[in-house]
Amino acid sequence: MRVALTGGTGFIGRHVLKVLLDRKFDVVLLTRNIERVQFTGHPNLTIYECDIHNSKLVSFDEIGSPDVLLHLAWEGLADYKSLCHYETELPAHYNFLKNIISGGLKKLVVTGTCFEYGMKSGQLSEDMETVPDNPYGFSKDCLRKELEFLQVKESFGLTWARLFYLWGEDQPKNSLYPQLCKAINAGMSGFDMSGGEQTRDYLKVEEVAHYLTRLAVDVNSVGIINVCSGNPVIIKNIVLNWIKKKQANINLKLGEYPYPDYEPMHFWGDVKKLERILHKK
Repeated sequence: MRVALTGGTGFIGRHVLKVLLDRKFDVVLLTRNIERVQFTGHPNLTIYECDIHNSKLVSFDEIGSPDVLLHLAWEGLADYKSLCHYETELPAHYNFLKNIISGGLKKLVVTGTCFEYGMKSGQLSEDMETVPDNPYGFSKDCLRKELEFLQVKESFGLTWARLFYLWGEDQPKNSLYPQLCKAINAGMSGFDMSGGEQTRDYLKVEEVAHYLTRLAVDVNSVGIINVCSGNPVIIKNIVLNWIKKKQANINLKLGEYPYPDYEPMHFWGDVKKLERILHKK
């Protein structure tokens, strides 16, 4: 099986690329950052230099006519409220994907976001109406709907993998876990954070990479599917657990930052569909 991968130099994508190569799939990595590519020289890895935002569209044949495209790429994740998500990212990604699909792609897996659900609280399931409350969630939701409309004209399978919260080494520095690691490494006595009473759903990035790989290569297209743990955990307890794992001596300074206004206080994902599809239990 030949798998095309975008976003393979990013936080999640680097882990997905490793899983795909470990499983001995032929991988075509589409990237504009060749210098950031890991596993260069691997016999099963072909690197194709391209920019999704470039007006020159890449064709299905140019990337080796893959059996599946695993699309992780998306810019601007440091700011969920940036207008670039629908002014720049949304049209670029739709045009890129439409062109590949029109050329013959039969299976597509795209990563979405829990922000598509909007300000809903409690357990969130795939059949809920989406009412995104920030530009990032809105743009991802629009891309999914555009692709679903495209399915009326083009014959391809779509899996929309809706990600919740991730953590792991080498995560982008604006995320909670790397901020904690930075404070620990700097020898700080306290770690500034919000009140820490939010309920969230976290998965380690390695687990997410395995789930995305399996959705791409092991099962048929499944539509929308939550990729998460299904376990609601209080944020301050997550941070305390990270501190314990690192055997660090640092105190939480709760209430130093306001709670984010673009997400509800308490939400987590329903994983029944994920468990059924991947036969987790």
